[in-house]
Amino acid sequence: MRLKRTLLAILAIAGICPAYADEATTDEKILNLRVEARLDMRGDWLDGHTVKDNTGFAGRYLNLRLDGNITPNLSYSWRQRFNKPPKDASYFDATDWIYLNYNLGNWSFSGGKEVVAIGGWEYDRAPIDLYGCSVFWNNVPCYEVGASVGLKVSPKDKLSFQFCQSPFFLTTDRNMYAYNLMWIGNHGCFSSLYSANLIEYAPGRYINYLALGNKFTVDRVALELDLMNRAASHQTFIGKDMSIMAELQYKPADKWNIFGKFTYDVNKSGTDADVTVLNGTELKMIGAGVEFMPFVNAKHVLRFHATGFYSWGQNVNSADLMQNKTFTACAGVTWYMDLLSLKRK
Repeated sequence: MRLKRTLLAILAIAGICPAYADEATTDEKILNLRVEARLDMRGDWLDGHTVKDNTGFAGRYLNLRLDGNITPNLSYSWRQRFNKPPKDASYFDATDWIYLNYNLGNWSFSGGKEVVAIGGWEYDRAPIDLYGCSVFWNNVPCYEVGASVGLKVSPKDKLSFQFCQSPFFLTTDRNMYAYNLMWIGNHGCFSSLYSANLIEYAPGRYINYLALGNKFTVDRVALELDLMNRAASHQTFIGKDMSIMAELQYKPADKWNIFGKFTYDVNKSGTDADVTVLNGTELKMIGAGVEFMPFVNAKHVLRFHATGFYSWGQNVNSADLMQNKTFTACAGVTWYMDLLSLKRK
C-alpha cells in the first residue's frame, strides 16, 4: 500500500503520455477530426461445422477520433469506439483513450485514459487493422486510466514508465494497479517495442510480463516477431506461460500488402495467475491475407481485405473464437475519413 501511494503521489504531481499511442497531429493543428470504420463478410467453421452466430455480414469497428495541439508543447488525443459494449454501466469503457500530453525537451508527461504500455507489435497495432490474433491479444484489456513519463535517451530510443489501473481490476475492487517500463527503439532495419510489466491480477497478487516486440524491415519486406513470457510466484519463470506472434508482410506495389501470420499461446504454469491465456491452453494459429488500397492520402484511406486463419490445439477459454480445428475467413472494407481540420492561429 505504501508503494502504491508513493507512486500515485509522484505521478499526480508530474501530470503525466501514453507510452506509444500514435501521435497523429502537428504543432499547427488545434483539431483534427477523423472517422474510422470497418465492415466484414465473415465465415467461421468449428471442426467443419458452421458457427452461425459468427457468420455473415457485420460492422466490426466504428471509431471517432480527435487529435490536436493546444500549444506547441501541449497536445491531446481522444478515440471513441461506438460499437464497444460498456461494462460496469460506464460508457467511459467505450473510450479507448483520452489524454493530455506535454513535451518538455527530451521529456514527455501525460495523463488520462491511455494504452497500457505492454510491448509487442501485434498489441501495438490498432484493432481495426488486425484480422487474426493470438489468444493473449483477444483477452487482454488494452486501455486504462493512468499516467506516464517518457525520456528520449537518444534520437532513436525512448524509455517510458507508466503507472495505471490494472487492466484486470475487479468491479468490486478497483484498487489494483500496473507498473510498466517500456523501450521504444528505431535503428535502421530494426525497431523494438520491449516492456517489463508488473500487473496486479488479483488484490495483492501480481504477474510479470516480459514482452519483446521485434520488427525487421528490408525494402518491401517486414517481419514482426513478438516474444512474450508471463510468470507469477510459485511457477517456473521461462517457457511455461508464453506467446509467440510472427507476421511476415510483403508489399509488391504501393497499393498492395500480402501477409502471413503464425501465433502460439501456451500456459502450462499450473497456476491461475494468467487470466489472458488460461492454464492448460496450448493453441497454434496460422493464416494469410491480402490488402488492397486503391487510394491513400493524408486525409483519407480506403482499404479492401481478404483473410483466412486456422487454429488447432487446446484453448481452455471456451468463449474465444479460435478453438481446436477452427477456420475463419473474412473479406471486407476499411476506411479512414478526415472530416475537419483546424489550424491554431
